[in-house]
Amino acid sequence: MILTVTLNAALDVTYGVDSLRPRTSHRVGAVHRRAGGKGVNVARVLAGQGRAVTVTGLVGGPTGALIREDLRGVPGLRDELVPVSGESRQTVTVVSGDDGDATVFNERGPQVGPAEWRAFTDRFAELVRESSVVALCGSLPPGLPSDAYARLISRAARSGVPSVLDTSGAPLLDALDARPDVVKPNAAELAAATGCDDAVAGAERLRALGARAVVVSSGPGGLLAVTPDGRRRAVPPERLAGNPTGAGDACVAALAAGLADGAPWGDVLREAVALSAAAVACPVAGDVDSAAYERFRTTVTVEDLHAPQPH
Repeated sequence: MILTVTLNAALDVTYGVDSLRPRTSHRVGAVHRRAGGKGVNVARVLAGQGRAVTVTGLVGGPTGALIREDLRGVPGLRDELVPVSGESRQTVTVVSGDDGDATVFNERGPQVGPAEWRAFTDRFAELVRESSVVALCGSLPPGLPSDAYARLISRAARSGVPSVLDTSGAPLLDALDARPDVVKPNAAELAAATGCDDAVAGAERLRALGARAVVVSSGPGGLLAVTPDGRRRAVPPERLAGNPTGAGDACVAALAAGLADGAPWGDVLREAVALSAAAVACPVAGDVDSAAYERFRTTVTVEDLHAPQPH
């Protein structure tokens, strides 16, 4: 079983418009509402690939009830979300049809108290013992310590469970002492965390701070991986038009699956790029275009850049 953690779960609302223009009104076309947050999206992708997956995290209020109701309709997904008294957040994504760009509005999320955090960590300790990999994803809601992910990664490590971390800012940097097995920032998050404009240098910086492997996503530019056995770049054969917001979550799903399988890094990166690109073709995060995925699996280019770097 793969366990995904979404401490700031959300009800994702996606609007489709012909063209996004500031300071004017828009007529909305397609509207999608579904349970979201990065770890929930990761779990959807994994469940769609036939993986046994459990979702945990924090939800509360009427919005939290809508999140859980939606998750009941996802085959193969087990809901182990932990309730809090505050109201779960909503996110709004506006996808512009003329250029495929997405504009995202993220609410902060509910205030989480110390007792609620302890209840969650107790439940996490139980769930992680049943798991082969844990993926920890997204922002922290107000009230949680910035080392929240570090504590969860350390708990997973004590149970022998490897971790994939997808977050940014202080929660990312504070988690590195716990030595996550894989961290997956995008290029902008990596530059903000390290001050390095060069992605290889930034990834090596995160490894020096404790990450065992770093996978950097750069949209249509594909993935850069700096791992214990070398540096690689994986690039999709073409760019698909669509909604890019779910691409990073599909990448994390592939990384978690690859860790669970013990697959070699070249194969893991090929799967990660194929799933990411195929997610762009779908209107909402958490879905993958199966035909595009099958096509990309055999056409993604993986290039070895350098010899392994000691750490």
